[in-house]
Amino acid sequence: MTTLGNLQCVFMNTYLRNPYLVMTTVCIIWAGNAVAGKLAAGHVSPMLLTLLRWIFAVLLIAPFAWGDVRREWPILRRHLALMFVFGGVGFTGFNALFYWALNHTTAINVTIEQSAMPLMVFLGNLLLFHIRFTLLQVVGFLLTVVGVVLTVTHGHPQALLQLDLNRGDALMLIAVFMYGSYTLALRYKPALHWRSTIFVLALSALITAIPFAAYEWTAGYGRWPDLQGWGVVLYIAIFPSLFAQSLYIRGVELIGPNRANLFINLVPIFGSLLAVTLLGESLEGFHMLAILFVLSGLFLAERGAPKPIS
Repeated sequence: MTTLGNLQCVFMNTYLRNPYLVMTTVCIIWAGNAVAGKLAAGHVSPMLLTLLRWIFAVLLIAPFAWGDVRREWPILRRHLALMFVFGGVGFTGFNALFYWALNHTTAINVTIEQSAMPLMVFLGNLLLFHIRFTLLQVVGFLLTVVGVVLTVTHGHPQALLQLDLNRGDALMLIAVFMYGSYTLALRYKPALHWRSTIFVLALSALITAIPFAAYEWTAGYGRWPDLQGWGVVLYIAIFPSLFAQSLYIRGVELIGPNRANLFINLVPIFGSLLAVTLLGESLEGFHMLAILFVLSGLFLAERGAPKPIS
């Protein structure tokens, strides 16, 4: 058992130091989140789903994180307002719009539209923090934009001129803006153990989700989960809420928000495969073309990223 335990520790240490493995895992889980969100449509309402996922996430992480929270409380207390904003914007705001969008558009569309996030992060870093780009990165961003536009307009870019966009696609782009803002702001995150970080963010998300779920319920739009809805809630609470968010923060720590956010472009690849396999959605020609642009943009931007000096 000791030998097995040592091997597990070595594997985890190696894994958590490899940004490519970490961020690929994040993308696979987030792709699954889109499929789960689509399966939730009609089985649990979007805002209630958002609230329930964070209730379960807090209950699951609390026993493991409480010791770290107590030890790091002096640091947390000084940054509590910032952490509350992180949880409200990056966790509650993004996910509420994400699940709402999935009630009006396909899982394939949502996963591809997430590819707009790296563009926003890079532009934000340029405008707010004066971080420069390389030529290959610029070309990569532009290719990513083409892929997103093809998806949002369902292969008809002229729809942008007519503002004839699907409601779900528009909601998803707002969600992308919110998570991109959260990613940019992570540079101000205090140095905390990952368990403390995810617990406080999840608790903040839970608190900020309450008024949205309350409004949805009182307005007559609420839907209590059935058996399938509860299955989706549990999956989302464990994997996208805890595992993926923790690993995403780790990925940003390893290679910075610009390069880490680029890996989100892998979400449409995994998401499209899962949506076709599990949901029976149609993979259209414009989806394939959009994925090609997204992958090409990722490759060029990663090749053009300045490498740290070792």
